Amino acid sequence: MTFLELGVSKDLNKGLKEMGISIPTKIQEQAIPVLMNRQTDFIGKAQTGTGKTAAFGIPLLSQIDPSKKHVQALILAPTRELGQQIAKQLFKFTKYTDKIFTESVYGGEKIERQISRLTRPTHIVVATPGRLIDLIKRKAVDISKIDTLVMDEADEMLSMGFKKELTTILSQTKGYRNVWLFSATIPSSLNEIIDSYVNKNAIRVSIDKEDAVNKGIHHQFVVGDEINKLDTLTYFLKTEKEGRGIIFTRTKVAARTLHKQLKAKNYEVGLLEGEMTQKDRDKVMRAFRKKTLQLLVSTDVAARGIDVANLSFVLHYQLPDQTEYYTHRSGRTARAGKTGISLALVTKSEVQTIRELEKQLGIRFSQIR
Repeated sequence: MTFLELGVSKDLNKGLKEMGISIPTKIQEQAIPVLMNRQTDFIGKAQTGTGKTAAFGIPLLSQIDPSKKHVQALILAPTRELGQQIAKQLFKFTKYTDKIFTESVYGGEKIERQISRLTRPTHIVVATPGRLIDLIKRKAVDISKIDTLVMDEADEMLSMGFKKELTTILSQTKGYRNVWLFSATIPSSLNEIIDSYVNKNAIRVSIDKEDAVNKGIHHQFVVGDEINKLDTLTYFLKTEKEGRGIIFTRTKVAARTLHKQLKAKNYEVGLLEGEMTQKDRDKVMRAFRKKTLQLLVSTDVAARGIDVANLSFVLHYQLPDQTEYYTHRSGRTARAGKTGISLALVTKSEVQTIRELEKQLGIRFSQIR
């Protein structure tokens, strides 16, 4: 299938082609024709890194009327990084179409600056839930005329504690808009929201595990003692040479310690953990994107919303405590048709967890040495 066959306009297709997006992914194949051609609520379950932004972004852009100056669509995202990334992609998609204006708003930036930007004509608002509510209270943004509300990474928004904000936004817009919900997992807390705010006849698309698990990722594990983990890691990094990647820990204490140890060994390494200020976080991400940093040490919470192209590996210095975190972590490598390594450093007692991950996610790990 091509995007043109899915019903995407020539102008949008030209923008996609220029970004190197020419063959639709499974979620794009199933979502785009449905969302382009009918007014419906939609629930799409697909893993991180499967091209969800284009799956909802292309139909959304096709429905915007550039001659109308009010906000016609709202996209909610869990983190400012993801929000900025979505806004940037929508801008690139529309390079050859009529001007469609997207504004990204989020916490951690002066609200006055965002209020001033929102005085310009804006067709699509991409927002983190907390900041959107602040802007609505100040009457800086009007979402009363939106036709479509997209919730991206809906499970992440709930696990970050945004349930109250989401229900406020959903109830304020109830009755005249379509909800398009995209999520890697559908926990029971998300089902509650679906039951209350999404049409009972919503179209549901679930990209099953076999399709969702990125075939380009090589899942590997090394068994060893806790005490030798740092040596194993540095040995692996030597084999990677120029390769860039993210090293995950389960706790912030472990992340800080490992960051110090790697810095002492002269690695160009940045740290991301939950208690950092937004300013420090942005600084680290800028350096990583510009490739002045080769490695990032991160906790699961801190890595939410990160999308960096061309990472050759993800390394699990500590296994995550939730299955879906493994999917979110490993999905950071092998994006856009490339291949990558997801390597777990485990102790003997953790081999059982590897077997569990294989069963639950339908993947195969190979043991190294």
